[in-house]
Amino acid sequence: VAPYERPTLSKKFLHPESPARLPSFHTCVGANEELLTPTWYEEHGIELVLGTRVESVDVGQKTLLTASGETIRYETLIIATGAKALKLEEFGVKGSEAENVCYLRDLADADRLVNVMQSCTGGNAVVIGGGYIAMECGASLVTNKINVTMVFPEAHCMPRLFTPKIASYYEDYYQSKGVKFIRGTILSSFEFDSNGKVTAVNLRDGSQIPVDMVVVGIGIRPNTSLFEGQLTMEKGGIKVNGKLQTSNDSVYAVGDVAVFPVDLCGRIRRLEHVDSARKT
Repeated sequence: VAPYERPTLSKKFLHPESPARLPSFHTCVGANEELLTPTWYEEHGIELVLGTRVESVDVGQKTLLTASGETIRYETLIIATGAKALKLEEFGVKGSEAENVCYLRDLADADRLVNVMQSCTGGNAVVIGGGYIAMECGASLVTNKINVTMVFPEAHCMPRLFTPKIASYYEDYYQSKGVKFIRGTILSSFEFDSNGKVTAVNLRDGSQIPVDMVVVGIGIRPNTSLFEGQLTMEKGGIKVNGKLQTSNDSVYAVGDVAVFPVDLCGRIRRLEHVDSARKT
């Protein structure tokens, strides 16, 4: 699939009526919102290689090795590898592969989430997490007529962005739509039926919530493994200068994977947001 705008996946893609589908949200360029379909790349003389994974990179030799064994040479490399969703197993909780446990990071995840939601209309969902993806998925579940309980360890939703007062405004609105919030605790384990389907969520505070489906939105980790030991890393990403240039002057990094200087605060930051990805 040609590159697409990921934010749509947690918004209109999940709508029960007139949902967004490709090619309507391929990556756009310019104020005229010209869609970068496969035809666009061809018309602009850009070779678009799909269905091919890069297995290794040698920034010293300026080469990429693909899964098919092909070596690609470059003069300038731009890293836009993005990030992957954190899985529950990384925190000691098993069950991510259950058919009714969903994540949301790419198109395949979104398709799966839609299918699970459609099978759970009128049922109960638990959303693990209180950030962007969790909040947006919670809203979409309600729109799809599913009862929602949100669970997160912080004192309020969106803790990295919202003050308690702002968070309270959003939580009040969600609660007016029937969403329940359980704060200050985390998921400890799942209960399963004989088919391996999750039937209940066990929380560390000792409570148990019966469920028909679970959505997990607990953060991301930048995809930097191809460049470990070759480029300077910091704050979980690839460190760049004000021109987005890495420690190797022929390699640049953009989007979720880049850690860049912010003059306003005199520090370096890595921003997990579409605005940062677009501007870089």
